[in-house]
Amino acid sequence: MTGDAFIFGLRAARVRSASHRRRFYLLFCGAYMSYRLTYYDASSIFMQTFLFNCLSNFSIAHKNFYHFWTKALKLSVQVDFECSSCYTNHRHILYINTKRGIPLRDLKHLLFFENLLRQANNELVQQACAEGRHAIAYNCSYIPEVLLDVEGCFGIRLRAPGCTNPDLATYYMTNRSCPYSKSILERAFEGGYNFIDALMGQECCTTMNRMEQYFGYCKLIPKEKFFTSFIDMPLKKTEWHAGYYRRQIEKKIIEPLGRVYGVDFSEEKLRAAIDMHNEVCRIITELGNFRKLDNPPITGYEFHVIQLVTLTCPKDLILPYLRETLEEVRTREPEGKPFYRARVMVVGSEIDDPDFTKLLEGCGAFVVADRYCFGSIPGREEISVKPGEDALEAIANAYIYSNQCPRAMGAENIVARKKYLYKLAKEYRADGIILENMKFCEYWGYERAQAAQWLTEGFEVPETYPVCQIEKDYTNAATGQLRTRFQAFVESLEIKRIQAGK
Repeated sequence: MTGDAFIFGLRAARVRSASHRRRFYLLFCGAYMSYRLTYYDASSIFMQTFLFNCLSNFSIAHKNFYHFWTKALKLSVQVDFECSSCYTNHRHILYINTKRGIPLRDLKHLLFFENLLRQANNELVQQACAEGRHAIAYNCSYIPEVLLDVEGCFGIRLRAPGCTNPDLATYYMTNRSCPYSKSILERAFEGGYNFIDALMGQECCTTMNRMEQYFGYCKLIPKEKFFTSFIDMPLKKTEWHAGYYRRQIEKKIIEPLGRVYGVDFSEEKLRAAIDMHNEVCRIITELGNFRKLDNPPITGYEFHVIQLVTLTCPKDLILPYLRETLEEVRTREPEGKPFYRARVMVVGSEIDDPDFTKLLEGCGAFVVADRYCFGSIPGREEISVKPGEDALEAIANAYIYSNQCPRAMGAENIVARKKYLYKLAKEYRADGIILENMKFCEYWGYERAQAAQWLTEGFEVPETYPVCQIEKDYTNAATGQLRTRFQAFVESLEIKRIQAGK
């Protein structure tokens, strides 16, 4: 097959010069390796299409060729003509660069969103800082991000993209520490967060708490007024605990930000922040609801990228792009048939790398719902101020009652989380569930084993769901192992669906 495809490509391209032939050979080798690492149904046709895209670098008059293949194949190939790189993409569409005069069928702002996620101090963050606003960092969903988005400041949830060797952080925190916390600390030692003005933490776990303390102990942020503050998050969800949570917010977030930076947390400012937060939530919720469709106009990878930028960029600056993207998806024509083989829900801890979702969907899955840190469910529910409530009380109630973190103890909370997973799986029509656990994450380690048992045995609910349990590092270093696990899981789900006549 590969030899035929190679000859086919040479003839189609009319590659005459030796330099071009060498270049083509390298591109062909890259395409073939990508094919070998990824599962596809129509392999020979896929290789020919991949070769065609490689050869587009040789100024082929390929418009007619393009129309032929896009109509016949509808496969997932994306070409970057500027750097001559070819790689498999998450969509079963043929993407061609607009510089060649052929319409690009990708989301308009997807590349912009991806670039924003490459570093913490991204383009929009730099713009907000240049306007004189204060960047307030946080690491946990128990920190009310809406409070950090009042006028005069903005919230940014810390990530450490591309941090693969946290050697210095390991020296401070041992090999048995949470890899997410070590990666954040390593990036801080590298100077990646020098733009932040404060770090809001919470007593969630020992590792993350110690990591946040090192920001102050080691003076990792060079700003004179930089400070860290920690809220004591209650372990249960009752009216008394909600009141305690509010007092912690007032004492540990509102008071120091007002005292050090003069941030105004008046009722008017809080309600304005809630309105902006709610608009973001409505957009993300509507985009996420498209995933309920049999043939959705958005992929799980695209949704993951969009959700992440809402956490890592100033809300007011990212909102115009979100509005445009929503309108684009509303009118986006889906493929003739679904691009996936199985629908899965992902549940777990820190998943802030969209390449994880791309890897999963490259194995034939479609991530229809998410329940993990940095995810949208829960986390993107609107905050409603009830009659008789002030804005701060509404914020405190929303964050303590909606959060589904396994840190919340008590039998009633554990049972509620399990039922919540069943509800999501049924609502989004998931065929199976991926249970992810980051290495050395105690809370999710305790939760994963029990959740897997309850999901497969159907605790207090009639439905059961196949479960794939994985343990991973912060980065997707062991992609080969994960790919093998995902491929096997997707195939099992597909077989089960076929046997059920779906």
